[in-house]
Amino acid sequence: MDKKRDELRQFVVTPLQTNCYAYVSDGECLVVDPGGSGAAVAEHLGDVRVVCVAATHGHGDHVGGAAALVRATGAPFAIHAADEELSRHAGEMSEVGRSYDENAPAADRLLAEGDVITVGTARFSVMETPGHTPGGIVLLGSDSAEGVAFVGDTLFPGSHGRTDLKGGDEATIMASLARMAAEIAPETTLLCGHGPATTMARELAMNPFLR
Repeated sequence: MDKKRDELRQFVVTPLQTNCYAYVSDGECLVVDPGGSGAAVAEHLGDVRVVCVAATHGHGDHVGGAAALVRATGAPFAIHAADEELSRHAGEMSEVGRSYDENAPAADRLLAEGDVITVGTARFSVMETPGHTPGGIVLLGSDSAEGVAFVGDTLFPGSHGRTDLKGGDEATIMASLARMAAEIAPETTLLCGHGPATTMARELAMNPFLR
């Protein structure tokens, strides 16, 4: 990340302590995983123009605040096609007995492998990483966002996202993790959907699921 121009803001939302990120570049902002408190998050972004609200996957704790944020900012909502239907039920009781602020809006943009989201001088490429959900993605930064990746719930420090929920698959997430290990530079900061950030180098050395 070019610290002269770009800024990362983080908001912890939902009872599951979901990380909602705002990547700011040249006065524009990409919001990733607004799981809750969308209107409140928007209030903290009044100094920038939100150009996209994106989800790494469709679970309610990652998209429950998307509708309010979209209403407040007028920004388009983007999610992988395979998870759009899942996101439309964020405000309903889930299989684990939780519900979030409200259902996500219909997607304005359906993301797929190789698509690019541009915000200011930063670019984020879509890497499909299914396994936690069928439409899980990583947003891999380049240009002024070089060295940054939003990984959602695909990877956590020393671990990976759960695969026992509907649509999850252990073999699939292991393939996604192997791809990340092969294609994401070791110095990249991995911004996870819950908990602390990590780096690919640290995970290559310590994460048993990447060995």
